[in-house]
Amino acid sequence: MKRFLLLTPLMLSALALGAGQGPASHPYDIKLVDIDGRETTLGAYRGKLLLIVNVASKCGFTPQYEALEQLYRKYKERGLVVLGFPCNQFGNQEPGSNEEIKQFCTSRYDVTFPMFSKIEVNGPGRHPLYQWLAGPDSPFAGDIKWNFTKFLVSRDGRILRRFESRVRPDSDEMIQAVEEALAAR
Repeated sequence: MKRFLLLTPLMLSALALGAGQGPASHPYDIKLVDIDGRETTLGAYRGKLLLIVNVASKCGFTPQYEALEQLYRKYKERGLVVLGFPCNQFGNQEPGSNEEIKQFCTSRYDVTFPMFSKIEVNGPGRHPLYQWLAGPDSPFAGDIKWNFTKFLVSRDGRILRRFESRVRPDSDEMIQAVEEALAAR
């Protein structure tokens, strides 16, 4: 009994220190920081169809930025939002600062879709967004294999599809999935 009483305050302290570090109770509660350092949540996109992508500036798939931007411009009026999350976990292919990443994306690919601060998508530092998208409770669980993995999330916050890096944003498979999800209202 004494051991339990001694451990309880330690356990409570550990829980208090860890509060807010795990996955959010609802996906819209997930805290994000945009590419300009402003705090927001996934809730800012409630009611939108989301295409969430881990991106990198020095990758063989980097030209997908162009197709992502085209997809965003084509469907944004119907409710699609592309969200880009830079990640440097794959071959050191996103080494720049947030400012450098933003400059590259806007000057090279004219990116206008929302971009966010660099995050980790795998391992012990995995961002809560990717804990939700690819963690053990996800319908598409499993580590992210490379840059430009894409998740399609419904207007009501359900993960609909996972597309690996090789699936281009302008592929028939992607276009069909986006159009079906937008029609599902």
